[in-house]
Amino acid sequence: MAVASGFATSLSVNNSYSEQKLKMEISKNTRSIQKFSYCYSSSQTRFFKTGNIRIREVIPEKRLFVLNPRCEVVSNPKIEAKRSSISALELLKTSAADRYTKETSSIVVVGLNFRTAPIEIREKLSIPEAQWHQAIGELCALNHIEEAAVLSTCNRMEIYVVALSQHRGVKEVTEWMSKISAVPISELCQHRFLLYNKDATHHLFEVSAGLDSLVLGEGQILAQVKQVVKTGQGVPGFDRKISGLFKHAITVGKRVRTETSISTGSVSVSSAAVELALMKLPESSHATARMLVVGAGKMGKLVIKHLAAKGCTKIVVVNRTEDRVSTIRKELEDVEIVYRPLSEMLACAAEADVVFTSTASETLLFSKEQVQALLPVSPQIGGRRLFIDISVPRNVGSCVSDVETACVYNVDDLKEVVEANKEDRLHKAMEAQAIIKEEVKQFEAWKDSLETVPTIKKLRAYAERIRSSEFDKCLSKMGNDITKNKKKAIYDLSIGIVNKLLHGPMQHLRCDGNDNRSLSEILENMNALNRIFSLDTEISVLEQKIRAKIEQNQK
Repeated sequence: MAVASGFATSLSVNNSYSEQKLKMEISKNTRSIQKFSYCYSSSQTRFFKTGNIRIREVIPEKRLFVLNPRCEVVSNPKIEAKRSSISALELLKTSAADRYTKETSSIVVVGLNFRTAPIEIREKLSIPEAQWHQAIGELCALNHIEEAAVLSTCNRMEIYVVALSQHRGVKEVTEWMSKISAVPISELCQHRFLLYNKDATHHLFEVSAGLDSLVLGEGQILAQVKQVVKTGQGVPGFDRKISGLFKHAITVGKRVRTETSISTGSVSVSSAAVELALMKLPESSHATARMLVVGAGKMGKLVIKHLAAKGCTKIVVVNRTEDRVSTIRKELEDVEIVYRPLSEMLACAAEADVVFTSTASETLLFSKEQVQALLPVSPQIGGRRLFIDISVPRNVGSCVSDVETACVYNVDDLKEVVEANKEDRLHKAMEAQAIIKEEVKQFEAWKDSLETVPTIKKLRAYAERIRSSEFDKCLSKMGNDITKNKKKAIYDLSIGIVNKLLHGPMQHLRCDGNDNRSLSEILENMNALNRIFSLDTEISVLEQKIRAKIEQNQK
C-alpha cells in the first residue's frame, strides 16, 4: 500500500519515536488532520503532517499509522466560520483537499487468496455465483464506488472496483467485506492485498492466464473469469471499465494458452486432489480403493474424469439429481458410475475408502459425530478413511481430523502435489509474462484514453455551436432564394472546416499505446484545451458523480 502523493520529506524521526507519542502529536492539530487509518505495509517509511511540520517516520516494524491525505483541511478562519453551515463536500472543495474532486477514478482490487489468507478466512468471505449480481449492486451503492465485479473461487475472493477515491474506496469495500463475512476489519487487513490501476490490471491478467493459481497454468480459472463477464452482463455497476478489464483478461488468458505451452500437462485443483489421494493411499490399494464423489458440478465432474484416467473402474456419485451424473456416465462408458441421492450420503461414505467433496453447500456435510459413527476402513487401505475436501466453504468440518479413523485434506493441502508439478512449467511462465506486459500496455492505453472523452465531447460541442451559428448567419444574409444544392454545399463546407480544424487536437487527445506520447503529455494537452476554450468551467465529472452518490444514499 503506497502512500498517496503530497507528503514530502523534511524531518526524520528517530526509530525510538513511539507510535503512541506520534499519535499524541497528531491529535494536537485536529484542524489539519481529520482522521488516520490503520494498515499494514511492507514499506518501513511513512510521512505524516502535524501543523506546519512534515515528518518522515522510519519504523522497523510493518505496523504503521497512515494518514489519509484526502481528509486534510487547511487552517482557514473563513472556512472555520462557515463549517457548520456548509456540507462536507463543499468543505472539501474550499480546502486543500480540493484535489480530491479533481482526481481521476481508479481501478482497485481488494482481495484475499490462498497465499495471503487461510481457508478458514476465505470460506467466510466466499460469495456464491448466484449472489454476484447482488454484491455488485451493494458495492456500487457505496459513496465512492462507481463500478464493481466479484471473482470468488475456492482459492481467491477478489473485489474489483472503479473507485472515485482510492483511499475512501478501499475503506468502504473493506467495511463491506467485514459486514458480509463477520470477519473483523483488523483481521481482514492482516490478510488482504491491495492493488491499484496498472498493478490491478496486471494481476487480473496473471490470474486469467493461470500464473497466479495454486496449480500453475490450470485452465479452470479462465472459465471462472468468463463467468464473471457472463454474470455481469446487464447488471448496473458492471460497466465500461470493469467490463472492459475482464473481457481483456479473457483475451489474455486465451492468448497465453495458445502461444505458450504453460497448460500442457498442467493439473487442476480437481486432478491435484486425485493425485493427493493416491499419494496418501498404499500403492497396492490404488486399484481396489472404493471411491465416493459428493457433488457432480464442474469440480466433481473433473474429479470423476481424473479418477477414471488413473484406472478407477467404479465410482459412486452422490448428487441432488441424477441428470448430471447421467451425462457424465455417457462420457465415460468404460467406468461404472453409480448414482445415489443426497439422502444416502452417509451410508455411501460408510462403504467408501476415499471421499471427495465438491459442493456449493454453505453448511457442513460431514461433522465429527457423523464420521465417528462410520464403520472403519480396511487395514489394507491404511486403516484411515480419506476425506479430500475441495469445496469453499468447506463441506467437511475441521474437527473431523480429530477422529482417529479419518484423515481430512482441503485445498490448502494440495500444495504438496502442486510443488511436484510446478518446476517444469516455471520457464513457460516467463514467456507468458512477456505477453501479459504487452497486453497491460494496450489496456492501460485504452483506459487512459477514456479520461479525455469528456474533453473531446465538449470540444466537439463547442465547435458545433459556433459552426451552426455561423451557418445560420450565412444563410440569413443570402436570402430565401438560395437553392438546396447551394445550401448543402455551404453546410458541407462548414462541417469540413470544423473537422479539419479539430483533427489535430483530437489526435493529441487519443492514445492507442502504439505512439510515443505519454499519458502525462496527453493530459497536458487536455488541460490546455480546457483552458483555451474554457471547457472546464462546468463542475467536474468526478464531482458530479460524488454528488449524485451522496444524494442517492441520503434518500
